Amino acid sequence: MIEKLTIIGIGLIGGSLARALRDAGYVGEVTGYGRSVGNLQQAVELGVIDRVEVSLADAVRNADMIVLALPVGCMGEILEQLAPVLADHAVVTDVGSVKASVVAAARAALKARFAHFVPGHPLAGTEQSGVAASQADLFRQRRVILTPESETDPAALDAVRAMWEAAGAQVATLSAADHDRILAASSHLPHMLAYNLMDLVVRHDDHRAILECAATGFRDTTRIAGGDPVMWRDICLANRDALAAVLRQYKDDLEALTAAIEKGDGEWLLETFTRAKHTRDTLNKKFGIQG
Repeated sequence: MIEKLTIIGIGLIGGSLARALRDAGYVGEVTGYGRSVGNLQQAVELGVIDRVEVSLADAVRNADMIVLALPVGCMGEILEQLAPVLADHAVVTDVGSVKASVVAAARAALKARFAHFVPGHPLAGTEQSGVAASQADLFRQRRVILTPESETDPAALDAVRAMWEAAGAQVATLSAADHDRILAASSHLPHMLAYNLMDLVVRHDDHRAILECAATGFRDTTRIAGGDPVMWRDICLANRDALAAVLRQYKDDLEALTAAIEKGDGEWLLETFTRAKHTRDTLNKKFGIQG
């Protein structure tokens, strides 16, 4: 059990983790820290956290577990501030969607205490944001990826794994590099396509008519364009190499699709669409869908 949990950044993910651990009886006190006092106060009123601290040192004092639930662009700054006020026994983890840049920032900031930092990423979420959108069951049967380094303390890794399992998640491990390469294709690319499609339509001369005729296909495809633009800007910048590589691959495939349509190559289109449909139809049964 975690006696004191400190969550830095109480939004959808941080709030949902607090709710899940409360429901599981796995946490004693939950302290919140962040830049928005109003958001933190709302978290108290909703019963997500027990108390608010406006000082980082006070927030992490005597904490067993510290969770950084922040955009990846903010990680370096908060890790620098955290380093001098960490208790010896505290374990630190994060929920960032990119891992290599966060690992580098943590290693530089925490130095000898880096062994107690366990990089993590829950593959769960919605297009909504903020603590009011948090859900106790958000992580149930969803995958959480941990990317420990060679220096990572095994006890710290076990503590973070146990926390996520108590929240209902299924925990897996990858290297940071493999995580970033895989997530570039499975998560970051779809968000880029949704944002780009939505922006393309809104810049079209007939955008009002297009949106008025938009049915479930358009809504489903662009749903994730409702995500936090700041967070996704930071993800793009932090994972730029892997994301640029998969975007170039997608561009090549899109050009092949365009050529097939221009040539009227129905055989190519049918083969491609059938292969894609077969993969999509078996995704739930064989692999499970991760959000």
